[in-house]
Amino acid sequence: MRTRALLRSSAALWTAPVWIGIVVFYFFHALHLTRPYADLVEGPLWAPQQVHISLMYFYAFAYAITLGLATWDGGRLRQDRVWDLAPGRSRYRVAALALAPAVTAGWSILLLPVVMRLVETRLVPTPAALSPLFMGMGIVCAYAIVGCALGHVAPRLVAAPLSAVAAFYAVAKTSSYSDPVWPRHVSGQLDTSAAFGEQFAASTVLVPLLFAAAPALAIAAWWAGGDRRLWRAGASVAALAVMVVCVRTASGWPVADAPVTAGHAPARCSGSAPRVCMAETGGAVEDLEAVRNEVVSSLNRLETAGVDFSPPTTVTDSLLYERELTRPRSSRSTWWLPLTAEADRPDGDMAGIRHAVLLHSVSFPCAFPTTLAPGASADWIVNHDAAVLWAAYEVGAQRPYLAWRRAEYGQIANREEVLAKVQERAAKGRALPTSAQRAAWFEQEKAKACGLVPPAGRS
Repeated sequence: MRTRALLRSSAALWTAPVWIGIVVFYFFHALHLTRPYADLVEGPLWAPQQVHISLMYFYAFAYAITLGLATWDGGRLRQDRVWDLAPGRSRYRVAALALAPAVTAGWSILLLPVVMRLVETRLVPTPAALSPLFMGMGIVCAYAIVGCALGHVAPRLVAAPLSAVAAFYAVAKTSSYSDPVWPRHVSGQLDTSAAFGEQFAASTVLVPLLFAAAPALAIAAWWAGGDRRLWRAGASVAALAVMVVCVRTASGWPVADAPVTAGHAPARCSGSAPRVCMAETGGAVEDLEAVRNEVVSSLNRLETAGVDFSPPTTVTDSLLYERELTRPRSSRSTWWLPLTAEADRPDGDMAGIRHAVLLHSVSFPCAFPTTLAPGASADWIVNHDAAVLWAAYEVGAQRPYLAWRRAEYGQIANREEVLAKVQERAAKGRALPTSAQRAAWFEQEKAKACGLVPPAGRS
């Protein structure tokens, strides 16, 4: 069949204005009308994240349209008695040609939003970034095979619209499943978000693809002509086994948290001792030199003030591992700081960077409770926070430090009184006449804080 005749006879052509219009409309509605355009394109921008965001609204729609169109075209093959007219031709080849328009429609529904999103963000994706798209395209093919078979056993006028609605509802509804959790992971609609620097693990995209492809290939095995009962039975058993493995694998994944791999975002670095690195596409890399100057200046001022710490050899942007659970812990030689987040503030103030350097520089010879138990002593807080506040004034980070501690005091009944005492003690330390006295006061405050920690809170 010629391409032009194939398109003219397919439902994909005369329904194209409808599904293309829906894709374009919903793309701009979902991704632009709910947020300012500048927020969408200025960063942080990460290709796997943008591909996933573009597709999450269209998986169910693509599968539903493909299934409906394939069911319609499959029914047309039966109605036109194609198998009787061309018994010598490969049944698979005939079916593939007939299903090509339906598959093209499904692929287009997935490709259009991805291409539009990448064009407006000017991102160049890697093959790994496009893995959700490849997964969706593979599942579209599986739905086309199922639809063609359905069109052979049911009236297409009824089966095509009903199958499309049923597929859309079934896939879209899985996002609400939490017990059991496996339907949301095998539906072909990825509900796991890829944070900046992350990519979907191979298992995350292969499990839904195999779950859909296995029964589709088993159905295709039944199309083979002749007496191939063993082949058909084997294909059915294999498909069931694959689906069971997929279900068991997905059952071990948390809700909305399928496997991802982190640390893939490129970084741009400057200087040495310390070497400061920021995310290449984080939206603030043009401020790298200013950020490094802020880091170096803060370290020098703390050292001059008498704060004892080991300067890092590398200061790295925490955005490179945006999800805290996957981020490496800061060490003596490498600090992970929110460089992009603090450098990209609208007011241009980098006090947040100085604050982050402060918190990594000031250490105590003891550990403090992370939470305040009811009735437990909190006397240590005044000396602890006064010492850190004194150091914060030395680097000009007192404003973000006080704001952070005020929020942390929510568990303390007399928090305003405690905050006033902290500021009073810090002021006394700053009022000492010599730098040696101020440094000695700082060490004394640290020792007092450790001495006031309840024994149960020490580690």
